[in-house]
Amino acid sequence: MNENPLLKLGSFGQSVWLDYIHRRLIDSGGLKRLIAEDGLCGITSNPNIFDEAIEGSDVYDDAIRALARDGKSVEQIYEALTTEDVGGAADILRPVFDKKRGRDGFVSIEVNPHLAHEEQATVEEARRLWKTLARPNVLIKVPATLEGVKAFRRLIGEGINVNVTLLFGLPRYRMVADAYVAGLEDRAARGLPVENIASVASFFLSRIDVMVDPMLEKTGMADARKLHGQIAESSAKVAYRMYKEIFGGERFRKLAGLGAGTQRLLWASTGAKNPGYSDIKYVEALIGPETVNTMPIKTLEAYRDHGNPKPSLEEDIDEAQGCLARLAALGIDIDEVTRRLEDDGIEKFNRPYDSLMSNIQKKRSGSCLPGQC
Repeated sequence: MNENPLLKLGSFGQSVWLDYIHRRLIDSGGLKRLIAEDGLCGITSNPNIFDEAIEGSDVYDDAIRALARDGKSVEQIYEALTTEDVGGAADILRPVFDKKRGRDGFVSIEVNPHLAHEEQATVEEARRLWKTLARPNVLIKVPATLEGVKAFRRLIGEGINVNVTLLFGLPRYRMVADAYVAGLEDRAARGLPVENIASVASFFLSRIDVMVDPMLEKTGMADARKLHGQIAESSAKVAYRMYKEIFGGERFRKLAGLGAGTQRLLWASTGAKNPGYSDIKYVEALIGPETVNTMPIKTLEAYRDHGNPKPSLEEDIDEAQGCLARLAALGIDIDEVTRRLEDDGIEKFNRPYDSLMSNIQKKRSGSCLPGQC
């Protein structure tokens, strides 16, 4: 029998995480099977995932009714449901965390996406979620807005694990990596330990190509057609080069000497949205050490079925740099593209968050029959 391609990714230093969470997956033993059979090492979640889970099934209805009878608000019910799921998944993944000595086995939970441009409110919510979950293998997701990056540095300085999400552009990635190092330096300057603090930088991929490909088509130039479907991969490859420069430099080596770990790059939005592309496009081309790929269920299943893993992340790195350079010659400002993607990404999390609040309210309002509450 051929080796499971998902398991083989681990031999190249890449961790497989799942971009999905559901109480049924946790309670049915499905998560344990993914860990045992596919080498799953982590989970990421977001408001859209929770909206689909809670609105799309009756699994949560009894819990919503019980919380409503206790007088909990919609927001309190949402937090209770999501932290229970994240905590339960984190407990199942705890043996992975222990085996990997704190380098894997994480579950992510996101701050309210409406706080994306509010530094202090983001810090306060992240602190509360961290305290509520009280597990070392939880990551609090904070968006890579300018305000979010400031909040991120403060949270790392407080020893809180963070998944920096909605990251699209290379200049912003450098800012995020620098904030991580600075947060650790802040701790070291206060005589606080810097080991056992975890962070990932979640670089969103398929959304880049979804926005850039039509812009390339509009140019009508032959050179533009060659860049179709190449910009996301090229951005990831260049980001990885930056990662090696930043965390291989003297500044970080001082922190590493105190026990600090690097902030790994995590490839997110890895489900191919263009049906003309391979369904494992954003996995196969970006395999390299000290990285994470968080896959939707369909992508994970596809890779298990027909993945062909090999070290690929550092292949054609100069060509990747050239692809990004050619965009400017075609009149496409990649920095403007990534700014638009950031704004769109926030809105794409705000909408399902608001939808989820509405759905919980409906279930909450119908939770008690006359005379029963």
